[in-house]
Formats: sequence, C-alpha cells, structure tokens
Amino acid sequence: MLSKIVNPKPKKEAEAKNILKKNGKSFYWASRFLGHKMSQNAATLYAFCRVLDDFADGDIEAGPIRLSHMQKKLRGETKLSDPLLEEFLPFFRRMKLPEKALSDLIDGLLMDQKDVRIHNEAELIQYSYHVAGTVGWMMCFVLECQSEKAFAFALDLGIAMQLTNIARDVYEDACMGRRYLPSDWVNNISPFEILKAAKDPNSKNTKLIKLAILKLLDLAELYYQSGIKGLVFLPWKAHLAIGIAAYVYRQIGLQLKANQVNWENGRTITSRFAKMKSSCAALTLLFSRLRNLPEHNINMHQHLTEKFTL
Repeated sequence: MLSKIVNPKPKKEAEAKNILKKNGKSFYWASRFLGHKMSQNAATLYAFCRVLDDFADGDIEAGPIRLSHMQKKLRGETKLSDPLLEEFLPFFRRMKLPEKALSDLIDGLLMDQKDVRIHNEAELIQYSYHVAGTVGWMMCFVLECQSEKAFAFALDLGIAMQLTNIARDVYEDACMGRRYLPSDWVNNISPFEILKAAKDPNSKNTKLIKLAILKLLDLAELYYQSGIKGLVFLPWKAHLAIGIAAYVYRQIGLQLKANQVNWENGRTITSRFAKMKSSCAALTLLFSRLRNLPEHNINMHQHLTEKFTL
C-alpha cells in the first residue's frame, strides 16, 4: 500500500490521485490545471502528508509512535528508520525538499497527540505553520519554483488554509477533545463546553465562538492576501492551479460568513458551482505576472520564532 502511494509506478499513479480526490477535494480540483507530471508529483507529496496525518489521528496502528521514530531518524538520533519514510526518501531527494519542513511538519502532527488547547494568536500561527505552512514550503519544490523568495509567501498560504480548516472544523475538533480557537478569544472554554454550546444557539458561549470564528477568518484573509501575492514566483500553470485552490478554500470561510457562522451545524462544504465560480475568479490572478515582483511583509511572521526563520 505504501509503495503505491509514495513511489507510484505508471500503472499505479492513480493511487496517489485517489487519495487526493478523496481527502483534498479543493486541491484535486485545482490539480487538473497543473499538467500530468507536476500534478502527479503534487499528489504524491499530498498522499504522503495525508498518511502522516492518519498516523497522528491514530487511524493507522502505532501511528504516533511511528511519527516519533521518523522524527528521531530525521534528527540523526537513531539509525533505524520507518518503512514509510524510507519509501518516501527517494522522492524527497529527487524533489530536493527541505528536511526542516518535513521535520517541522511531524512536530506539528505530534502536537495533536496532546489535549489541544491553543492559548493565543501567536501559538495559533505557530501551530498552523507546523501542520500546513510546511506543506506549502515543500510544494514550492514540487511545483518547480525557481525563487527562494516564494517560500515566505508559501508559508502564509499554508497558514491561511489551516486557519480556514480550524474555522470550518470547530465542532468536529471539539468532538475529538481539541480546541484550536485561542483561549483568550473564547474565555478558555473547553471542548466539552463547545459541544454543549452547539445545542443552544442562543447561549453566551455559542455567540462567543461565532465571534472567535469571524476573527479567525479575518486573520486568515490577511494570510491569503500575502500568500496569493507570492504565486507570481511559480510557473504559470502552478500559479493558476494554486490560485484556484486558494480561492476555492477561501470560499469555505466566505460561506461560513454568509450563513451567519453556523458552526454548530457541522462542516461547511463548497458546491461544484462554488468551485467553478472561484476558479473563474482565480483566472484574474495571472495578470499579476505583468506587475513587479512583491516583497514579503515580515510582520506576517512576527509570531514565528527564530526557529522557523527560513
């Protein structure tokens, strides 16, 4: 199974694409614009990251232990390795992916093994960097980006998408005993209290959660704006495809707002029509290639410590 995902042969390429189609519908939609080679490489990276995520969620036996072992291998603390990591390494080296990005991604997934209670905005951004900004960073290499200036923008786009994830999944995360909304935004309410609030739309906590989600979506918008600016550093097909993915993902937040932030009703899903509409809007991003290359706003990374500096 792992070899089908991580090192796909021509007759098995559909395996990685199927994982992308099933678990990353927005990215699968956008990948159609990449061309065969680039879309297959992107699907392979996504599939690997998805399996790591399944490890973290306990969907694969001994997943958290295997993640810890991979981390020790990457840090040179052990000579033994994990079969999944060994199968991914040829692709990793061929794509020249940054080892720090993979290591930081695993760090983030290991954070989810604890009772998650994000304390403040700084911790929220740091977590989002770990579990999603790192993927954006690695995608730069898969998408044949030739400029290191793109990396900071890629982190921002990954962070934006993760913030959207958190806004969409407040109820589902609470069911797993996790609360990613910062404590100082929601008076440190517990996941149990979130689930209780979902049953009473008029409760104080329900309204507090709605305000926190709106604040989260406003923060995500800042990171979307920055991340989208950096798409100009990508080849034009990748520019278009990732722009479409960003617009489609951003649409989740727009729908949440349009529906009065009805988080208690479960996950917001974008329709095929919404995806098509967002895709058409993303076409205008290609005109940014006619303008001067942007400079990254360092304030976007003010919450990232020196440890995260590229």
